[in-house]
Amino acid sequence: SWSADSKQVLTVSADKTAKVWDIMEDASGKVNRTLVCTGIGGVDDMLVGCLWQNDHLVTVSLGGTFNVFSASNPDKEPVSFAGHLKTVSSLTYFPQSNPRTMLSTSYDGVIIRWIQGVGYGGRLIRKNNTQIKCFVAAEEELITSGYDNMVFRIPLNGDQCGDAESVDVGGQPNALNIAVQQPEFALITTDSAIVLLHKSTVTSTTKVSYTITSSAVSPDGTEAIVGAQDGKLRIYSISGDTLTEEAVLERHRGAITSIHYSPDVSMFASADANREAVAWDRATREIKLKNMLFHTARINCLAWSPDSRLVATGSIDTCAIIYDVDKPASSRITIKGAHLGGVHGLTFADNDTLVTAGEDACVRVW
Repeated sequence: SWSADSKQVLTVSADKTAKVWDIMEDASGKVNRTLVCTGIGGVDDMLVGCLWQNDHLVTVSLGGTFNVFSASNPDKEPVSFAGHLKTVSSLTYFPQSNPRTMLSTSYDGVIIRWIQGVGYGGRLIRKNNTQIKCFVAAEEELITSGYDNMVFRIPLNGDQCGDAESVDVGGQPNALNIAVQQPEFALITTDSAIVLLHKSTVTSTTKVSYTITSSAVSPDGTEAIVGAQDGKLRIYSISGDTLTEEAVLERHRGAITSIHYSPDVSMFASADANREAVAWDRATREIKLKNMLFHTARINCLAWSPDSRLVATGSIDTCAIIYDVDKPASSRITIKGAHLGGVHGLTFADNDTLVTAGEDACVRVW
């Protein structure tokens, strides 16, 4: 990429360096300066593109990391930022963190930290950089699973991931859940079983006769809701290592795709592959808000606002829809075309700010 006066040119190479060349009158070149770009190591740090824009020297690596140098002060530390290259499959927000942060994951195993009001906060590097299908996080721990039977519990200390502890849960997980008030307790579901974990030890495995598609656990770890291919929600009480079925709720006409308790735990919401979402009163197990039928395709995800007033849903129809549980569903707010290819992750940063992620590898704040 040429400088504005056409006297210098910026080049990048697979040797992970960028060079600024002085172009002589005879068209020969002389290296003026070599710029070394920081990265995560390996082939992802090979440089594949560059741009000389005013005072900015921009390089981009194979792994998608941008480094911005100053042409007038090349000794200055470059500004680095990156993002996802694959579908963003989940979002997790940490409201108690300072500064407030959020994690996003993609199935290729990349975990990005975002800082509210700032943006890119760095990439979390795991020692076992496996693919990620399911992901859940507490303030000091990550739990991940991929496309095998293994679940990994990874201690998190700031930006650093510790040594992972792994456990075989007997099947490929389709949902991971942490009891927020006792994060050492986790509930994992596979297609045919409900697994309880205490730290990295399986304490109970309950086989079921139906096909599980989604699940959730209450913050105190005393109740679980399991969604199935048949559209039914089965509510279980949890006492120690024992699960007891308490109720079966029938409303949905498609496989359950997402279940979440409201932050105040007075309600829960469920969504299905037949484009319908339902908000339920937890105490009475009656429908709190119905007719949430404004998507045109499968609902992938849902999320509650911190004050438990709003429910947001995301679908493969590219839209996110926000409902107020105290108003008719027809008063919804629709974000059309939120993500090309579909919305796969949702979280609220506060009562007025929704964050979405999707097939286009982007994270957006609304």
